[in-house]
Amino acid sequence: MRYFYKRYFLLLVALAIGVFEASGQTVITGKIYDIKTNQPLIGVNVLVKGYTFGTVSDFDGNFKISVSNALPLTLDISYIGYGKQEIEVNETNINTISIAMEEEILLGQEVVVSASKVEENILQSPVAIEKLDALDIQSTPADNYYKSLANIKGVDITTNSINFQVVNTRGFGNTGNTRFVQLVDGMDTQAPGLNFPVGNLNGPSELDIESLELISGASSALYGPNAVNGILLINSKNAFEYQGLSAYAKSGVNHIGGPRSQPAPLFDASLRYAKAFNNKFAFKVNGSYSQAIDWYGNSDADRNAAQNPFKDCAECGERTNPGEDKPNYMGDEAGLNLNLLRFSTGAGSWQTLASFGPAIFEPGITAWNYASNGFLPNHVVTAPSYHEKYIVNYNARNIKASGGLYYRINNKIELSYLYNGGWGTSVYTGAQRYSLVNFAVHQHRLQIKGDNFYVRAYSTTENSGDAFIAEFAAKKINDERSGGVTSYLTSYPIFYLQSLYKQGILPTTNPSSVTLAQQYKAHEYARTMINNQFPLDEGSDAFNTIKNGIINGVKTSGAKKNVVPEGPYFNDNTSLYHIEGQYNFKNQIKWLELLVGGNVRLFNLNSNGTVFADSAGVLIKEFGAYAQVGKNIVKNLKVTASLRYDQNLNFNGQLNPKMALVYTFKNNHNFRVSYQTGFRNPTTQDQYIDLDIISARLLGGLPQFYEKYNIRKESSTGIPLTYTQESISKFKEAIFSKNLSPFHPDAVKELIPLTAYTTVQPEEIQSFEFGYKSIIARDLLIDFSYYYNNFNNFISTNNVQIAGELPTGGGVNYSSLLSGSANNSFQITTNLKQAIQAHGTSLGFNYSFGRSGYSVYGNWSWNKLLGVTKTEDNIIGFNTPENKFNIGVGNRKLTENLGFGITYRWQERFYWDSSFGKGYIDPFGTLDLQASYKLKFLKSIVKIGASNALNTYYVQSFGGPTIGGIYYASITFDQSIN
Repeated sequence: MRYFYKRYFLLLVALAIGVFEASGQTVITGKIYDIKTNQPLIGVNVLVKGYTFGTVSDFDGNFKISVSNALPLTLDISYIGYGKQEIEVNETNINTISIAMEEEILLGQEVVVSASKVEENILQSPVAIEKLDALDIQSTPADNYYKSLANIKGVDITTNSINFQVVNTRGFGNTGNTRFVQLVDGMDTQAPGLNFPVGNLNGPSELDIESLELISGASSALYGPNAVNGILLINSKNAFEYQGLSAYAKSGVNHIGGPRSQPAPLFDASLRYAKAFNNKFAFKVNGSYSQAIDWYGNSDADRNAAQNPFKDCAECGERTNPGEDKPNYMGDEAGLNLNLLRFSTGAGSWQTLASFGPAIFEPGITAWNYASNGFLPNHVVTAPSYHEKYIVNYNARNIKASGGLYYRINNKIELSYLYNGGWGTSVYTGAQRYSLVNFAVHQHRLQIKGDNFYVRAYSTTENSGDAFIAEFAAKKINDERSGGVTSYLTSYPIFYLQSLYKQGILPTTNPSSVTLAQQYKAHEYARTMINNQFPLDEGSDAFNTIKNGIINGVKTSGAKKNVVPEGPYFNDNTSLYHIEGQYNFKNQIKWLELLVGGNVRLFNLNSNGTVFADSAGVLIKEFGAYAQVGKNIVKNLKVTASLRYDQNLNFNGQLNPKMALVYTFKNNHNFRVSYQTGFRNPTTQDQYIDLDIISARLLGGLPQFYEKYNIRKESSTGIPLTYTQESISKFKEAIFSKNLSPFHPDAVKELIPLTAYTTVQPEEIQSFEFGYKSIIARDLLIDFSYYYNNFNNFISTNNVQIAGELPTGGGVNYSSLLSGSANNSFQITTNLKQAIQAHGTSLGFNYSFGRSGYSVYGNWSWNKLLGVTKTEDNIIGFNTPENKFNIGVGNRKLTENLGFGITYRWQERFYWDSSFGKGYIDPFGTLDLQASYKLKFLKSIVKIGASNALNTYYVQSFGGPTIGGIYYASITFDQSIN
């Protein structure tokens, strides 16, 4: 990679030399002021139309631009919250320009670029799109600007951690959304080892945000892989256009009541400085720091509730499931079916624990007498568990640093370098709970840009720091108990049978006469006795000593220890390298919009074998190219068409067309219809993961993994040895519930072999959309859309298990299917054969009460998955409420200095389906509010607010954190505040 930037830099220099212009300079000067107050306006953008250069007004409202172009020229004057103006400059007014600007709220007048990659009015965009500018961000009642995206219609936010949110639109939400793309200043912010955006952990601070543009739905025809559900473009402030010093500090409190039971402080601070010199060179620097006590994962829902033998037993006390597996309790992932132990007769098995026999039974009566007569029930027993707050690091923090250098080579070309870095501690829910301690993400971007082209290159590198798997850490803690997990689980049945003996039940008794109440009492006794034998209380000194030995002290002589598969830690430094360019022929072709572009991308997997099968190094190469045309074919009817081709070297090429029509009726009524396509390549993990998660092994879907682990293996006589997990569950249920042999025909008939497989392929989507957007009577904005999506090759997982062979005859050792581990159980990435359909609609409005400044907005979204059959072996993961709405009211200038905003959000109950767990998410509603006051003499704004002001605790994903209210006060200083 070392030549990547060197070659790109030489290319930029060559371009710069080729376009450099040298000529005399003309100086344009003027002054800008507020028409109502007659006060000068600071920081107004003054750009020369058709070029990339301009300036901003100073503290007295004055501006000066030196140009080398012939007059006349046109100046674009813009300032957030004020109406835009165009001023023609000629020889008569070059030094006497006086510009009066008026505050106004202009609904639907925003200009967006992301929808078609050309500037267009948001009302006439060919796709569903939303935009938030700096004033929207400043006045949001959410506690940070990234969370304010939840107020946009159709947007779902899933919270992994107090500082880590995931954005999604149009269904199939997740805690890591691989169907959604997020770009910051054109850079894909996905973590290369995860292939989904990591929220705002390495994005711009609130001080450096210029705007957010969000497109709902498929966008691969322009943006390439993974733009299936939507795309978010975050634009930071250019150092030429936003100069000066600004600072921000927020202090607040969370955990009022709730699982933690005592309040916790939180803090957030940012600093930004930008400066331009002679309209040729500019720079900016940013830094921010936040810290808080994270939201607690507090779910005690039982993932094995359906197998609870006592769920219908009225005489069984609390009816606790001995095999419970709670999402936010670590360690109970390891379990054993007691009935399985009747097959354990070899040396070293539980039967050979002779020290227990005479001590707890009378002579002539042993545990084996009971077991051999069928007294071991079809009950799963799990290992001890610990609340994740004793294992996961909840000290959430986020440090971000960024900077930019800008150089205007001439009046049309700008060269820039950007850096974004994010460090911190957070929590993420994937197949397990991951404590992301001291992670880091770094991005570098080099770009040359003109008014009709750009070429950029960037890199993203992640460092897992001290991140670890919480469940794995709990298992290692349990392994430090006397004898470890194996001893715990194999001692449990002896105490269980001893309880039956103490209850007067003899081995000669008919096992079917033992009541559920007696069995429940035996489990209570066994848990008490075994915990007395293997004591380890969560949070105790003994517990912390063991935990610290596993989780702390990660490095020895500079090298990591306790890494997967020996321990819970990762060692990942995966990188992404990307170069792309685009050219717009607007200066050469006037009768047609035409633009072309392309990119090359490279993933360098570097987890040192802890996540990927990459010990020998793995490179994944991708490239793509696209073209788009747009034209008004008749008056008020515009057609846009684009076509893109992408190739990942592991898969067949993807061709993605897009066609859209926009018809404008009577200037204000805009109807759109579009056919869009999209795709996502299998992620780096979908392709190359090879991770031991204790109960199974996660595998990529490429052929080498089927070969490495003998998936679809057959016995020497040609009998299948690999079976679907769903059929194995039925096989075990038949054995344990009926006391059958694993070789009994009634059990074996339940097994379904995996007879064929195909390499995982890219997922594809065809999307049809109809929309309407209009301004009615200048004050009411209406926005409606309907979509229908059809997925083919939907990427999911296939859960299978491999049986052993009998020592003679080459037959299947069916008894080996009774227990699963990473040695014989696999979750393999694959594609579903069935097509997946979903559709939905959204409706939004915004009403402005004229010059009073009041505005009311609301939106409603409906999303529905169509006709999908869910199975144990495959995960669909629609994970989206069918109905939800937002409604809000606000006034940015209730008085000259005072503003406020209030938003209420609600969503209904829905079903969550993921590899971490399945279950219903309860409905919830939240109220956000804020009030702001401008301190002009300090050039500052003070803001007080509350997110989830009613402190209604809720969760957004199965096993996710329990989220309560945040109450805060902040102050923002900005030299450009008028």
